[in-house]
Amino acid sequence: MASFLNPQKSEQEESHWLSVSDLMAGLMMVFLFIAVALMRQAFIERDKIKEVAIAYQENQVAIYDALMGEFEKDLSSWDAVIDQDSLTFTFRSPDVLFEQGSQNLSDTYKVLLNDFFPRYMTVLEEFQSSINEVRIEGHTSSVWNKDTPDTAAYFNNMALSQGRTRSVLAYVYDIPDVVSYQPWIKQNIAAVGLSSSKLVLNTDGSENEEFSRRVTFRVITNADIKMRQILEAD
Repeated sequence: MASFLNPQKSEQEESHWLSVSDLMAGLMMVFLFIAVALMRQAFIERDKIKEVAIAYQENQVAIYDALMGEFEKDLSSWDAVIDQDSLTFTFRSPDVLFEQGSQNLSDTYKVLLNDFFPRYMTVLEEFQSSINEVRIEGHTSSVWNKDTPDTAAYFNNMALSQGRTRSVLAYVYDIPDVVSYQPWIKQNIAAVGLSSSKLVLNTDGSENEEFSRRVTFRVITNADIKMRQILEAD
């Protein structure tokens, strides 16, 4: 009745609600466009990450295949293995490589390194643009001697593993056939002693003391750096 008696007021109220409805519809369209834009950006970044992941996997396989192509025939005689997932080249006979408790390289190990390391550098040269670091890692078992507490054994083995990797790096650096690689070696190869932090276990979960004592050469690619560069490119 009031609307009938005052049609002007009714028209004003109707106009007001139409304006609010138009505003809400406009806001919904804005939010929709924002959501679509965000989803599009998310899909773009997902595709970029997928691209890097595929390239990383292909690069891992290429490095592994190159290492196997060069060293497969030597692995048995060297008691060595190459892990495809981590690109780790492992020498598993520390008693042949070093005397018990010593940081000094054995003559046998020196002969092995003279053969191995120049060829290793030649293989890696092709992939230098995708390598962030090469680590010479020293590993030990968790024991020192039967009367040594666990903590003391850990730090004694830390000093031993660090000393051994430094000895290896110092020796291979001066091999005549790798002189041309010395600048790259200084910038990209590190000697790291890991003590007993990465033990090799038997199938029953117990420590394999023999295989835990080892020296490894591990290639670390720059996939994470490449990923950040791609994501930040835009």
